Amino acid sequence: MKTLVNGWKNSIKDSVKRFPIPIFLSIAAVITLIYMGESIGSDEELRRVVMTLVLSIPVYICIELYFERRNKSNEKFKYLIYIIAAICLAVYGYFCLGDLNMVQVTRYVGLIIIFITGFFFTPYIYKDGSFEMYVIKVLGRFFTTVLYSIVLYLGLIAILFTVDYLLGIEVKYEIYYYTWLIVVGVFAQCFFLGGIPEKEEVIKVEKYPKVFKILMLYIIMPLISIYTIILYIYFAKIIITRQWPQGLVSHLVLWYGVISAGTLFLTSPVKENSPWVSKFVKVFPKAILPLIVLMFISMGIRVNAYGITENRYFVLALGIWVFGIMVYYSIIKKVKNIILPISLAIITFISICGPLSSYSLSKYSQNKRFEKFLIKNNMIENGKIVKAIDPVSKDDQIELNSILDYFNRKHELKDIKYLPGNFTISDTERVLGITYSNLNYESRYEHFYFTSEEILEPIEIKDYDYLFNIISYQSAANKNSYGITVDYNKAYNELKILEKGKQIYNKNLNEYFNKIIDKYGVNKTNSIPVEDMQFEDETDKVKIKIKIDNFSGRKDLNYDHIESTEIQFSVFVKIK
Repeated sequence: MKTLVNGWKNSIKDSVKRFPIPIFLSIAAVITLIYMGESIGSDEELRRVVMTLVLSIPVYICIELYFERRNKSNEKFKYLIYIIAAICLAVYGYFCLGDLNMVQVTRYVGLIIIFITGFFFTPYIYKDGSFEMYVIKVLGRFFTTVLYSIVLYLGLIAILFTVDYLLGIEVKYEIYYYTWLIVVGVFAQCFFLGGIPEKEEVIKVEKYPKVFKILMLYIIMPLISIYTIILYIYFAKIIITRQWPQGLVSHLVLWYGVISAGTLFLTSPVKENSPWVSKFVKVFPKAILPLIVLMFISMGIRVNAYGITENRYFVLALGIWVFGIMVYYSIIKKVKNIILPISLAIITFISICGPLSSYSLSKYSQNKRFEKFLIKNNMIENGKIVKAIDPVSKDDQIELNSILDYFNRKHELKDIKYLPGNFTISDTERVLGITYSNLNYESRYEHFYFTSEEILEPIEIKDYDYLFNIISYQSAANKNSYGITVDYNKAYNELKILEKGKQIYNKNLNEYFNKIIDKYGVNKTNSIPVEDMQFEDETDKVKIKIKIDNFSGRKDLNYDHIESTEIQFSVFVKIK
């Protein structure tokens, strides 16, 4: 225990000596937050101060590390940089951290990411050596700091609770919050910075942590390999079915790619001593490239349909970074891993600043959508907007609503080209001749639940060869018997029947769902006659009957389709 306490004490002492300004800023942020907690009401100026102080911490850590690693350090120049940084941070905090809208928050987070990545590569701008081992040691220190901080905080709140419960001394709930602030902002900060390798320290590959080695080589790398195989199987399925991916698949590939890039980085120090790692580093970057292309196709479908938004831009930007890193690993024999954090910082900076930023390109893209809408509905005359004369289709109204809603929530309506400068949402009908309705959230859905009145009645199976019972929320809505397979795809509400592996029937059950919904309505529970819950169909190969016991879900009013459906039904099959 004494050794542990002395270790903490020495770490805190070293960190205060090496990084006095970042620690002072962290303590100032903690004090300000405690003051805000004790004051009545919310103070906008203090919030700006806290956010500026938090951003200043990684900025000044980078500055300290930069000058620490230089062979020749000019003290006057160093202090000049301190002053310039302080002025820039103060100006940014005052002018750019007002109302916390989407642009300000994402730009703020982006700046923190830039300086955190800078914290990793700055010490090696003027130094050779194992950059990867430096990062691994810093990450190890970070996880140790998290563990110690959790233990310390739990111990302190246990003491506070005991004082309150046993001694009868009231401890306000705010004290638990303030204790957390002190542990995170003071202890964790000092302890973490105290373990940052110094300029003269040489980190050898032999010091590669055993825990990291086991985690990377025997857990993460095998999991990534298995995940890659699964994605290739899915890729083959896309080619066979010719149904291009949308939505979730892009995020699955993206984060898999990011984790894979990190794995390649962290395992590179031991690749010379491990055939498994050496082969993985050689083969994997090439294997992942087609999957990233698949992700771009998925995103391209969304962008083509709805234009660029900040979220899509960030996904594409990160995807481009992963793709570039994998190409770099594939073609360069002697890799310099410092490229990873530097390129990530550059991509992040481009994404939040300048004419190619996510904000600029998103506004341009959505304005093009708006212009296309106006041209399609003959609403531009002599370069000015005019009210719609002819009826506007429901799809076009939905598109207009989504564009207006996007600018209203994330930017300003005055950013929309052609609209008058003082335009507000309430002016939509007066200016455009179209009623605005916000269908972008829960109000866009109609919910339903239907059940058959005679669910417990005997089932007559004459005229049919097989009977299959399907429940969508079971682990697999797939039944196989006597070479006949009935498969229900919940995501698309699609029923397929196969004979000896060959498809002989395909039906989208939305056709039947819509018939029931049109007749009985939604947003309520309906118990309806069994005859309205069963349907027959026939092809030249098969005759089927579908008897629905119950189904529920919601209907998207924007795109007039049913989603999130749970269903229990029986399928009667007769093979011709």
